[in-house]
Amino acid sequence: MRPTFILLFAIVAALWMGCAPGPAPKRKPGEKIYIVTTTGMIADAVQHIAGDLATVDALMGPGVDPHLYKATGSDLNKLNKADLIFYNGLHLEGKMTEVLAKLGKKKPAIGLGDKLPEANLINYGTAHDPHIWFDVKLWSGTLPLIADALKAFDASNAITYTTNADNYKKELDELHAWVQQEMNTIPPDQRVLVTAHDAFEYFGKAYGIEVKGLQGISTVSEYGLKDVTNMVDLLVGRKIKAVFVESSVSDKALKAVVEGAADKGHTITIGGTLFSDAMGAADKPEGTYLGMVRYNVKTIVEALR
Repeated sequence: MRPTFILLFAIVAALWMGCAPGPAPKRKPGEKIYIVTTTGMIADAVQHIAGDLATVDALMGPGVDPHLYKATGSDLNKLNKADLIFYNGLHLEGKMTEVLAKLGKKKPAIGLGDKLPEANLINYGTAHDPHIWFDVKLWSGTLPLIADALKAFDASNAITYTTNADNYKKELDELHAWVQQEMNTIPPDQRVLVTAHDAFEYFGKAYGIEVKGLQGISTVSEYGLKDVTNMVDLLVGRKIKAVFVESSVSDKALKAVVEGAADKGHTITIGGTLFSDAMGAADKPEGTYLGMVRYNVKTIVEALR
């Protein structure tokens, strides 16, 4: 048994070493920086700032739930090759936390949410809400962090990174003002946003709408019959017209809420699908951060107004 055990241990160790993070290769003169991000929202921001000076890869595509995501062998290869890594932090990428921490000891790996001012974050006591991109103004606060990391790695193009970050911030400032204007068109008594999990608290705080989710801030948590019953009672009592499913979360729970309300004589519609933890397809407007936010806001306003 002992020789067999030693052989198995050697095989496992060899496989782990093959997938373990290693040093990034040096870039040739004129070769683009290779950047890996976890979510599409981060990739979009990084690409705006890096422009054509970098190739940006997002590990998590449309419909992917970052709370549950596990890094694949292909992901580890990309992370090994990356010059810089950007991730959300605040435990959004729960199952990748250890991998990202190890990588951060060998190359620049920046958790954007972890570097935002504590006063700007929603704190639940034991954890911070990681869904920082739903407050456009707060999200724009990550742009200097991205630009600074790029300038530290590639000082020769510092002016370009600063200029690109400033230009993109102007677009986000305009978007923030537009969202405020649109959300103000919803009647005050209908400003209740109900989704599968509690991803929209930053959105609610920034744009004046009450947010209710069946699950907590992470989809790892589970909902029960009592949660559904309480939600039904809330919606019936306040005569809320619509609830919203999420592109990266099962709609089973909200369908139960709709059926429960119907049993009590109150009709609730599915107001549409919102992009929460992932953006849309790359060939659609919702495949960009600006497009995703506009799509979500239009969907919410049309259903609740």
